[in-house]
Amino acid sequence: MGDTEDVEAVEGAEDVEGFYERIDAGRFRATAYTRGPWDPGAQHAGPPAALLGRAIEERPGAREDMRIARITYEILRPVPLGPLELTTSVLRAGRGTEVVEAALAPAGAAPVMLARALRIRMAPDSVPAVVAGPELPPPGEVGVTPFFPVPWETGYHSAMETRFTEGAFVELGPGTCWMRMRVPLVAGEEPRPLDRVLVAADSGNGISSVMDFGRYVFVNGDLTVHLHRHPVGEWVCVEARTSVDAAGIGLADARLHDEKGPIGRSAQSLFVAPRAVEGR
Repeated sequence: MGDTEDVEAVEGAEDVEGFYERIDAGRFRATAYTRGPWDPGAQHAGPPAALLGRAIEERPGAREDMRIARITYEILRPVPLGPLELTTSVLRAGRGTEVVEAALAPAGAAPVMLARALRIRMAPDSVPAVVAGPELPPPGEVGVTPFFPVPWETGYHSAMETRFTEGAFVELGPGTCWMRMRVPLVAGEEPRPLDRVLVAADSGNGISSVMDFGRYVFVNGDLTVHLHRHPVGEWVCVEARTSVDAAGIGLADARLHDEKGPIGRSAQSLFVAPRAVEGR
């Protein structure tokens, strides 16, 4: 899809209150709320990650006694704004576990993002729970923290509420940030707990940036999320740390929390390089 078509598709959905507008069972139209901070024609990876996770959970025939314990994304190329198609397939089906793959592609084009999830069978109250309680100040005790300046008014930055308990988007170093969706993942549809986690988890490298945004790029080509407990509530906290090797490879590692305590972890492999300077 060309840039003009992308802009027209987004402008046609500018009044939609959601990251996506459902076209039919397997097709969605990205709204301006999905737009990332670097390219007006590309999405932040959080919303498509959540859309792929939802596709895996709600696919026809999905077992209700299983839930996602681990999901890994391969970001093959920037995800454009506009119409997108979702497909799913079961790679392995077992009594206690299954592996499901989902692909996201612009209409009639090759996939731009893949997800592969391990789902594990649930047996409520079959074993003792061994989990930690709350470890961070709750979001109600900290103030709203703005995003760094973004050249457009509407995007992921305006669709998410952020509250840092440590660091900030404009500070270098580790960061801990509570995040809440201001709009649903799909317009007119109630957000699921998994939506809230996956739409936030891809922000770890931005929350814990250790290099100046203006001088370096540190983009992730993947994202893996592990969840030992099903999330509850509207808020998700990303407690992130970034490490970078001088060869230009980095890792953003994060603990994930809801208001009841830790729920899992996320990790992003980073490509790190000096940012191209105009005129050079």
